[in-house]
Amino acid sequence: MSTSYLSISELNQRVSVLLERHIPLLWVQGEISNLTRAASGHWYFSLKDDKAQVRAVMFRHRNSLLSWQPREGDAVQAQVLAGLYAARGDFQLTVEAMRPAGLGTLYERFLKLKDELARKGWFDASLKKNLPFFVRRIGIVTSPQAAALRDVAHTLARRAPHIELILYPTLVQGDAAPAQIAAAIQQANQDKTLDALLVIRGGGSLEDLWAFNESIVAQAIFQSRLPIICGVGHETDTTIADFVADIRAATPTAAAELISSPSQLDHLTDIQSCFSLLQRALQRQLAQHTQHLDKLSMRLLTPAQRIMQQKQTLQHHFTRLQHAFTYRRQQYQHRLERAQQHFINNKPNINTAQHNIVRLCERLQRIQKLNLQKHHEHIAQYRRSLSQLNPDNVLSRGFAYVRAQNGSIVYNAKTLQAGDGISVQFADGRAVSTVNHVETE
Repeated sequence: MSTSYLSISELNQRVSVLLERHIPLLWVQGEISNLTRAASGHWYFSLKDDKAQVRAVMFRHRNSLLSWQPREGDAVQAQVLAGLYAARGDFQLTVEAMRPAGLGTLYERFLKLKDELARKGWFDASLKKNLPFFVRRIGIVTSPQAAALRDVAHTLARRAPHIELILYPTLVQGDAAPAQIAAAIQQANQDKTLDALLVIRGGGSLEDLWAFNESIVAQAIFQSRLPIICGVGHETDTTIADFVADIRAATPTAAAELISSPSQLDHLTDIQSCFSLLQRALQRQLAQHTQHLDKLSMRLLTPAQRIMQQKQTLQHHFTRLQHAFTYRRQQYQHRLERAQQHFINNKPNINTAQHNIVRLCERLQRIQKLNLQKHHEHIAQYRRSLSQLNPDNVLSRGFAYVRAQNGSIVYNAKTLQAGDGISVQFADGRAVSTVNHVETE
């Protein structure tokens, strides 16, 4: 009997897949220890608290996005994916983002405002506005010095050079930034020629992006007449503005690609495809009509041929008419013969019918006499029965009946008491008296 088994690498691979599937991206808090910065640019360290620790790694493409350098012993909050380093079978965390633990207060403010706006329905998908199919003029709310502006301008120049860009300059970081961003959005909404609005900023820490987590900016986006694409930070950065906006883009460049979709090249490709389809359709129609014209020309006859054809048709119809007339005449002849034979077979015998009528009348008279005699006998019998049952006839034989004062007939002496008034009914009258005493048997 063979026994199935797994290799160690297969087992580690399955455990790694289970961890990645069942433990989602989450935030943890701990203290950095055993920090090593490898020559490859990756960071290897442990995250620990007073009861446990776990190995962690932050790859170069992630740690290069940090605007600060963590040190041994720093308390941090990290966004991590749980997994298994299959080569050694070590459980470890892959760090996607990191911030000092002191930023926990800002994150709590972020979550509080997010929950509040979600309850108001500001994130509902049913309220999101759709982008127009063909965009000609858009507004951009960002800093004039932002690298994100240059990325967006370059992307649009490549993908959709026909789109006109209108810049609404504003600060994107600092205490004065939220009010300026909200004012820029409101100013852009006053321009009736704009088709959409981009709100963009490059990546940074939670503090750097905080202007886009303020309620004044969220309110300006929610009240915007124009559809807004929000492209703030990098793929892992999420702000309140992203949730309120009609469309969230992972980066400013992605926002430019969304507003220019389909691109000019896509439009040209579609036009060329439609032109090719139309050309093939016209060629197919032309070929069909040419074939139809050839068929019609083959059916075209000379006047002599047409006259001969009509003569043949007329002769054919005349022959059919003769056959039809002969057939109908024969049908009517057969029907007439059958009707004559039927009349002969069903001719009535008047003498026999008169004899039968006389005989039936005599029989009817006899039956009526017998029925009348039976009815007279029944009536006489009913009279005798009614006479025998007539109570007046019973009284004439010396009987009487007694009524109480209320008029009811007395059937039992026990129902009477001394002093009760009674009336005794005879055949020729009645006597009214009073009960002296009652005797019962």
